Amino acid sequence: MQRRDAEGQQAGAGAKVRRLYQSGEAVGGSGGAALAVQRTLRAGASVCPGLAKDTVGARGPRYTRAVTLSSTDLPAVRAALLAWFDRSGRALPWRVGPEGRRDPYRVWVSEVLLQQTQVSRGRVYFERFLEAFPTVQALADAPIEAVLKAWEGCGYYARARNLHKAAGVLAREGIPASYAGWRALPGVGPYTAAAVASLACGEARAVNDGNVRRVLARLRGELQPTEAWVQARADELLDLSRPGAFNEAVMDLGATVCTPKAPKCGECPVSAWCAAFASGDPAAFPAPKVRAAVRDVRAVALLLGDGREAVLERRQGTLLGGLMGLPTEVLAEGETERAALTRLAGRLGVTVTGELGTVTHGMTHRRITLTVYAGVGGPARSRVAEAALSRLDHKALALWERRRASLFAPA
Repeated sequence: MQRRDAEGQQAGAGAKVRRLYQSGEAVGGSGGAALAVQRTLRAGASVCPGLAKDTVGARGPRYTRAVTLSSTDLPAVRAALLAWFDRSGRALPWRVGPEGRRDPYRVWVSEVLLQQTQVSRGRVYFERFLEAFPTVQALADAPIEAVLKAWEGCGYYARARNLHKAAGVLAREGIPASYAGWRALPGVGPYTAAAVASLACGEARAVNDGNVRRVLARLRGELQPTEAWVQARADELLDLSRPGAFNEAVMDLGATVCTPKAPKCGECPVSAWCAAFASGDPAAFPAPKVRAAVRDVRAVALLLGDGREAVLERRQGTLLGGLMGLPTEVLAEGETERAALTRLAGRLGVTVTGELGTVTHGMTHRRITLTVYAGVGGPARSRVAEAALSRLDHKALALWERRRASLFAPA
């Protein structure tokens, strides 16, 4: 009897939370109605019936079984999220144009850029890139070297090469008006195609990125969401009348409120329906992904010249392919640094004059330790300022700048 009474009280409290949100009184996370929601939830309201509690940890109960929001809840969740976004959405330089009809070129460039770049840094890179190539035609007409130079510092340079290839297609065939058209372009995957189709074409396509994954996993109490699971839940929740705004809302929520380590649940417009919030340990959802082991790579490089003019070689491979850099040799397994340096000097026909120092750089599950040496002789020099270089090479060239500054430093 006591258990049935407790369950009845829980259900009643959950219904109260839903009514507050459905009426719009609690949207926004502030004010008396919102405080009532928080008090109700702290008192134990079950807004997600069927959620199984497996263990109780030091920071609160831990739930491990996903729940399905009732179909009757979805309109209220969408309304709460969109109302929050209309008030609190970020003003970003690529959000140009009316909702659902944003500038497709700016959306496309920004989405490609932000795949591996934080928004705070992405703003600077985006504005620099758009200043160099303000239109698709300008990007298509530019030499690839200029595109890579404008992309300098962003990393993952295959993105820049694919942007350049795709711009050539767009200049010849026009801007696509659908998901399928964007998906057919070089380097455009499902996420980018869905983002551009919804934001610039008004097509009802749900995006699936890291922020969306985290928001939906927490909302539904899913510890290990698969890509297919996230896409299915995103499709189900998508607001068909405002797909672009809804996609931006979920991404903004994940970036600013539903953050990985310290979610601001008190500011969340959908906490009343959130299984992770109800668990008492929202940061536990989703469970951390198993990361690939970081591989240590050692290499030697030769600076033949100085920080203004130096011998540069074109890089190969998927990560840095197309960029220029200092002549470099990677140490084979069991090889000494001296042996690799001798091989490098012999290949270039130069004499090594001394060591400049060592730099380290992380790059896609690799940690590179590069020892830089000075030398004389060798091929013709190139102007460093005109070349597209990786951040690793900029670090290496900085060793020369520091050495030069120390030589002229006052005693």
